Amino acid sequence: MSTKTVNYPWYKKEDTDAFFALFQNNLANFVIIAVTMLGLGFPAGIVFGKVIPGAAVAVMVGNLYYAYMANRLAQKEGRTDVTALSYGISTPVMFVFLFGVLVPAKTLTGDPELAWKIAVGAAFLSGLVETLVSFTGNWVRNQLPRAAMLGALAGVALTFIAGEMLFNTFSIPVVGLVALVIIIVGVVGKMSMPFNIPSSLFAVIIGTILAFTLGYQSPKKISEGLANIGFYPLLPTLAAFDGMTYLFGTLIGLLAIILPITLYNAIETMNNVDAMAAAGDSYDVRECQAVDGVGTMLGAVFGGLFPTTVYIATVGSKWMGAGRGYSILNAIVFGVAAVTGVIAAMAAIIPLAAVAPILVFVGISMVATAFQSNDKKYFPAVAIAMLPYFANYVMTRFNNAAGEVVAGISEGIVPLGQGAMFTAIVLGSITVYVIDQQFRKAAVFSLVGALLSFVGFMHAPKLAFNASPEFAIGYMLVSVFLVYCAYQHASSTVKAEKAILVKQQHIAS
Repeated sequence: MSTKTVNYPWYKKEDTDAFFALFQNNLANFVIIAVTMLGLGFPAGIVFGKVIPGAAVAVMVGNLYYAYMANRLAQKEGRTDVTALSYGISTPVMFVFLFGVLVPAKTLTGDPELAWKIAVGAAFLSGLVETLVSFTGNWVRNQLPRAAMLGALAGVALTFIAGEMLFNTFSIPVVGLVALVIIIVGVVGKMSMPFNIPSSLFAVIIGTILAFTLGYQSPKKISEGLANIGFYPLLPTLAAFDGMTYLFGTLIGLLAIILPITLYNAIETMNNVDAMAAAGDSYDVRECQAVDGVGTMLGAVFGGLFPTTVYIATVGSKWMGAGRGYSILNAIVFGVAAVTGVIAAMAAIIPLAAVAPILVFVGISMVATAFQSNDKKYFPAVAIAMLPYFANYVMTRFNNAAGEVVAGISEGIVPLGQGAMFTAIVLGSITVYVIDQQFRKAAVFSLVGALLSFVGFMHAPKLAFNASPEFAIGYMLVSVFLVYCAYQHASSTVKAEKAILVKQQHIAS
């Protein structure tokens, strides 16, 4: 460990490329948030006056703290090649909060402001849970099979991210399809774009130009966007605490969505920090989880409703040779963009079909990662864990009419979609442990499924005792069967060992 002070630069030229990579990732999320919320009927005053500034606070706090952590590591190890962790709104969690928390809250209350408060309360609670999870170290990750967690996430990625955004991409094919192929050529095909512009940024620029040139985007949108330029102060709000009363009251069922996706977020931060350690910069995982949790809570205090995370893109920033400057610049730019209304202007000017392909690629990358980071033998577990979110997507797209509309297809769609994250993790975990012939552990997860069904976290519209008796009994019976399998497996193992021993004795004699 070094005792002398290292001259760790505030900014270097390699930070520029890393900044654009991080900036466009965050910008895509901010534009999607604004366009989606406006489309759902939330007033611009809430979207641009509360949600965007609050989300910017979360991004600023985390980026600046991770720049501080990078400097601390540089001084500790006597190195100047330390890269700060990339950080921002978690894309999969963002979609779960948009469509799994915000939409149900608005549907049930019919009041956009109240729905916003409930979602802000959910975000604050999510940040608090992640902060508490940080004290447990690796315990949670060790208990949940990776194939089950990533399979559940791949279900979100396939439906709400890649699927939903591909629908938006093809809504204006001459814009979206061109933008999508630019991203595929640049990111997958490794082709550089003109003037070395990052491919996703180039796709947005070309898509936006095409939309205006071909008349799909009215020139009025430019004046509308510029009219959004103004001053949106960062003001604290008690909305989170108002919303919390509903979360622990009439909308307590939303906890079935908030708790598992928060666990996923904490584990994903852990995995991404581990990936950075493998690349050469070793940060304290627990501190990073706490930073993400506190950043999310501070964002909620200012009206934001989206949890934050360390990005896997950090490793890309490391390869670029970035330091801490890109993180500091990202904090400054997003703070200025949120306060001045630049993000509001961009949300009006950039068509959704031009920015959606970025999220399509993010979604399909997440599905690919779920398979690539697991052994082939676990592929069935990944696949089965993806399916509950397919049911959840079908269910939520019909809102209140879901029961009537999808009952004609199958009566199993709605209960499979309720508490989809828990269901995915339980089914995926059972499958993993069956593959590994650890039947006792599979039986334990089946009992967990029975308990969660009994209290309504899974397969039920709300939390209540005996909320879903048929499913609870089903999981209990599965658990009994798995215990029988464990006994049979143990017996066959003993018989095989005895046969080997007899054979060895026979050879010896």
